[in-house]
Amino acid sequence: MAEYLNNAFLRRLRSFIPVEFKTEVKELSSLALPVFLSYIMVYLIGFVSVIFCGHLGRTILEGVGLATAVINVSAVSVGYGLASASGTLVSQTFGSGNLKRVGVIVQRTFLILMLACFPCWAILINTESLLIAVKQNPEVARVSQLYVTIYMPALPGLFTFIAEATYLQNQGIIWPLVISGAVSNVINALCNYIFIFVLDLGIVGSAAANVASQYVMAIMLFVYILYKGLHKETWHGLSMDCLQEWGDFMWLGIPAMLMLSTEWWTYELGSFLAGLISEVELGAQSVIYELANIAYMCPIGFSVAGSVRVGNALGAGNPEQAKLYAKLSIAFAVSISVCLAVVIGSLKDVISYIFTNDQQIRERVSRVMVLYAPFHLLDTIAAAGGSIVRALGMQMFGAAGNLVGYYGIGFPIGVSLMFAAKMGIFGRNITFSPTLFYCSSSSHSVMLLLSQIGLWIGLLVCVFLLSVFFIVLLIKINWVKATEEAQKRAGIQSDCAEDDTVQQANNVHLSDGGAHTDTEMLTENLPNLTTTINALPLGVLVVRRGLTLLAMFMILAVGIALSVLVKM
Repeated sequence: MAEYLNNAFLRRLRSFIPVEFKTEVKELSSLALPVFLSYIMVYLIGFVSVIFCGHLGRTILEGVGLATAVINVSAVSVGYGLASASGTLVSQTFGSGNLKRVGVIVQRTFLILMLACFPCWAILINTESLLIAVKQNPEVARVSQLYVTIYMPALPGLFTFIAEATYLQNQGIIWPLVISGAVSNVINALCNYIFIFVLDLGIVGSAAANVASQYVMAIMLFVYILYKGLHKETWHGLSMDCLQEWGDFMWLGIPAMLMLSTEWWTYELGSFLAGLISEVELGAQSVIYELANIAYMCPIGFSVAGSVRVGNALGAGNPEQAKLYAKLSIAFAVSISVCLAVVIGSLKDVISYIFTNDQQIRERVSRVMVLYAPFHLLDTIAAAGGSIVRALGMQMFGAAGNLVGYYGIGFPIGVSLMFAAKMGIFGRNITFSPTLFYCSSSSHSVMLLLSQIGLWIGLLVCVFLLSVFFIVLLIKINWVKATEEAQKRAGIQSDCAEDDTVQQANNVHLSDGGAHTDTEMLTENLPNLTTTINALPLGVLVVRRGLTLLAMFMILAVGIALSVLVKM
């Protein structure tokens, strides 16, 4: 009897969970794991290079570390940020069934990213001058410039990979990214070993290995796409339409770049400012930064997967499904981050052993970890909310929120605490425990403490405000209106939100192989599909794109000229 009642209770409980909910959970989970692994693969390439260079001496290690930071801030963040616009457009357009337009968006993304290489090169070629200008060791700056100069040819390969990855990822095809990343990491490690320890090429060899790895990833994805025929449904040949709508693309791309870059730049600036206090503070900040990168990637899988599925649902004209995906992705990301926060807090005294045996650095890391655990939870909420905002095409709101949060509130608070504490201007004596601040007998304690955790107090305030901002923003979203806007971006000219034929696009199944859609069924039943919206006349188009190309060349020329003048 008890068993019967128990089974009846379970059946009753299951009846409250819609079948659709179970399906969405399964689909999100199947996307999240490979997304997480693909991000790890990309991250490891630079990480492995730093490890190998660590055996070449302290100066080279510091130089490569700074070079990696400069590359991330001035190039990688630009590529991923601009490509985020493609992510929004591809996911919505693929979900709508307007597959021919997907191919045009990919071509447009590739061209814009290739042009973005020019301003990135203009900055990278002046790395040494910029580092010396901010009081870095001249020899370390010279090493950084050498590494960056050799790395510069990798940008077209990296940006090509980013365009390919965005194209596949927003169709739910993730595992090829993981495989290409794994192979590239093996090649990177082998090349680093051969170039550094066998051929004795030193830092030059490590940078060359990094360049080779970027092109291996891009070429492998390209070959996989061709071999599996993944392009057949969305690629209808090169089209002049890819030169249209650059303004709309950049309207999404530049704010998306700012969303990504503001957080990225804050971490890098934090490391630089920590170095102004002491080498121990710099070492502690570096350890925390690496731990933060790894921890961030665990929940980000669900954030990105949710962004993809939300975009697909919006393009398919299904606002309720999009809303469900948004809720699920945030819930899963937060659940994982809670577990990680507990683990980080529990291991705060031992986790730094992975990176260093220095007692002073480990003590500082342990103190900051008490703040980092809740920071990670709030940062995950903000990141998951930001991913959904990008899927909705609301990058402008996200960029404004991040700029105000990081540079208007969080960073000023953190820097003020760091350097006010260093200068000893506090009148009261405060010491830190895991749960509270309390008075002590030494004025030195407050200065030492806040110089160590001041930045993270500011960042904690920032991510708390951002998490509230994004959650409130998503609650206030008109999902029906967002769906209509997504379908306009997808090139569906008529009001299809209420058209039953559009709902057939909801039958798009995402997987890592085989056909994703019944292409003929989708394109035949969807009315008024177009690859271009508000096309410019040919003459105007040629002039505008020609001027854009000229401007990029001029920016690079200015960068080269500045580099030459500084060295004269």
